Amino acid sequence: MITPARLVAIITQLEHGYGRPEWRPRFSPLEELVFTILSQNTTDANADRALTGLRKRFPSWEKVAAAPPGKIAAAIRTGGLADTKARYIRETLAGILREKGDLSLNFLKQMGDGDAMAYLTSFTGVGVKTAACVLLFAFGRPVMPVDTHVFRVTKRLAFLGPRATRLSAHRILAAITPPPDVYSFHINLVKHGRQVCRAGRPLCGRCVIEPLCPSSIAKEPPLRPEP
Repeated sequence: MITPARLVAIITQLEHGYGRPEWRPRFSPLEELVFTILSQNTTDANADRALTGLRKRFPSWEKVAAAPPGKIAAAIRTGGLADTKARYIRETLAGILREKGDLSLNFLKQMGDGDAMAYLTSFTGVGVKTAACVLLFAFGRPVMPVDTHVFRVTKRLAFLGPRATRLSAHRILAAITPPPDVYSFHINLVKHGRQVCRAGRPLCGRCVIEPLCPSSIAKEPPLRPEP
């Protein structure tokens, strides 16, 4: 059951275990958008390498927007799914340039969260998670991206029902998480999912929120020996 007290207790215990991260932008908003597209279905390390390759190959984002997709794909090959991501990046950049006259996402500051999400997700290849990453990481907006770790951990915590999807998870977690805690909660859920609450056998004995988790295998009674 989700209650405000239980949620606050979980956020607090995660911060005891992993600290309370302070928000600071890691990229410009446009770079954050490109990086998040590059990070789809791969690791952040691979996405970093692909972004570095893109910067080395093209002197400006305008050049990327005008480049043949094949040349973009060659520059980002280390990130995986290069042909698809190259098309997404080129079409998105070209669309922003065509609509706004320059390649900047600073106009999103004047939009509410819903309108900004709607604008970003209007581009092919920019889903709700990608748009949420741009708003959270580049603008510090209280919008919760739901990646595989956040989805898995919050499902095990019974914040999400058995039929929940990634899309419905965005709505559910946005509705229950206090805005000042969104950034910390997201970062710590990702850390927890990578280090402890793994997809295979979770390390419940090392879990800082184990007493609050209904899925903990540590609560399962030991097997009785056969007579």
